[in-house]
Amino acid sequence: MLERYRRTLFVTQASIAAVTVAVFVQSHRLAAAIAFFATMQLGAVVGALWAARLKRKIQRMQQGFLVSR
Repeated sequence: MLERYRRTLFVTQASIAAVTVAVFVQSHRLAAAIAFFATMQLGAVVGALWAARLKRKIQRMQQGFLVSR
């Protein structure tokens, strides 16, 4: 998980920062911007965990397929 998150860290964090600033500028509500920030951070971590799980699952399927040949 950390490998995937580390590779996309800069782009992900820059996107999160841009959306957070846009929400704050548009709404002028700090609470709304903080809520967006926290939600997007949580989504980034959950997405990295999910991607790592899918990658492991695909690797196991490929190894099982290659062994059965």
